Amino acid sequence: MKKYFQFEELGTNYRREFIGGLTTFLAMAYILVVNPITLSLMDIPDLPNAMRMDYGAVFVATAVAAAIGSLLMGVLARYPIALAPGMGLNAFFAYTVVLTMGIPWQHALGGVLISGIIFIFLSLSGLREKIINSIPAELKYAVSAGIGLFITFVGAQSAGLIVNNDAVLVGLGDFTDGNVLLAIFGIVITVILMTKGINGGIFIGMVITTVAGMIAGLIDVPGKVVDSVPSVAPTFGAAFGAYSDPSFFSTSMLVVVLTFLFVDFFDTAGTLVGVANQAGLMKENKLPRAGKALLADSTATVVGAIFGTSTTTSFIESSSGVAAGARTGFASIVTAGFFLLSLFFFPLLEVITSAVTAPALIIVGVLMVASLGNIDWTKFEIAVPAFLTIIAMPLTYSIATGIAIGFIFYPITMIVKGRIKEIHPIMYVLFVIFIMYFIFLK
Repeated sequence: MKKYFQFEELGTNYRREFIGGLTTFLAMAYILVVNPITLSLMDIPDLPNAMRMDYGAVFVATAVAAAIGSLLMGVLARYPIALAPGMGLNAFFAYTVVLTMGIPWQHALGGVLISGIIFIFLSLSGLREKIINSIPAELKYAVSAGIGLFITFVGAQSAGLIVNNDAVLVGLGDFTDGNVLLAIFGIVITVILMTKGINGGIFIGMVITTVAGMIAGLIDVPGKVVDSVPSVAPTFGAAFGAYSDPSFFSTSMLVVVLTFLFVDFFDTAGTLVGVANQAGLMKENKLPRAGKALLADSTATVVGAIFGTSTTTSFIESSSGVAAGARTGFASIVTAGFFLLSLFFFPLLEVITSAVTAPALIIVGVLMVASLGNIDWTKFEIAVPAFLTIIAMPLTYSIATGIAIGFIFYPITMIVKGRIKEIHPIMYVLFVIFIMYFIFLK
């Protein structure tokens, strides 16, 4: 095993890899709570039960998808990169596709499954480089930053920090409310931990906030610590049932599938390059075994969709494990083991409320908007589509709408500026698709 993972060449050992894998798990364990709450729309009251995914089933699907994805990444690509259902993509799934567009969650899972299968094809066919190169870097950065603003807005709304205001659309919530105060406490604690550079700061912040909530009587104390694994029956295989419904095959679903594919595709590429570079695994500015890494990611998305969760992707939190010493895929195998172990601790996680998860969403948003610094704001033809992409996501409560607006304006501004030769033909195809999106979207 040491030879397979190249321990000697990379200057590592079992202890460092174990610690690195555990560190990565702690840094991203918040997804075990945030994802089920997001997909079950727990923070939106008075919704029909048909719109809500089963919390326990999504919890199991989240842990299984993370475990299988991380295991495949470790064994096939041999990278210290863990996977789980992605932030931003889960918000798009729940708040845009299901809540705003009114698409059944079963159909949304069907869209995730199709995007995963397409991703597998792209990973195996070698088309990956062509597609990545067709999208301008500025729009990739804009999408990441826009999603960061969107999930921050979702987190603040779910915790009651921001509420509806008929006069100005949004306003501050009731800062005398216990749950709002608990969320503020969680934000302060998490910011302190992250500023101090403590590994797993988001997860530790959630733990501290949960304990504080229990002491204050705002969160129920769990009756058990360990229990049997919840049933995955409510969501398992639901994606396949969507294909028998004629309404599934619509322009709206096409845009949904393209959005799942686009965000996962470039989020994964960015994470792979970033973490691999940090770990010193890049060779001549190229990523060895990139195809296998993308195959692990896309396979995990397919598995996750079958079990019942949104798109699975590589987590930038893996960088915390690399910082702790991880250099090989053995660390990802360790992370996978902890995700499987977490299945039996459902009672501890079931009591978590949106006041606890809101700080995690907000901090992740902060990390995602860091990409703003990579956009050349001095070039108006770039600034306009980038800005519209970013601002439209929170204002329209839709990641897809933000992407669509930005990708429509990009060819327009570039053509007017006389930079038509710099526009890849695929961008014209996307331009037409997103125009159709606005024409036929109901």
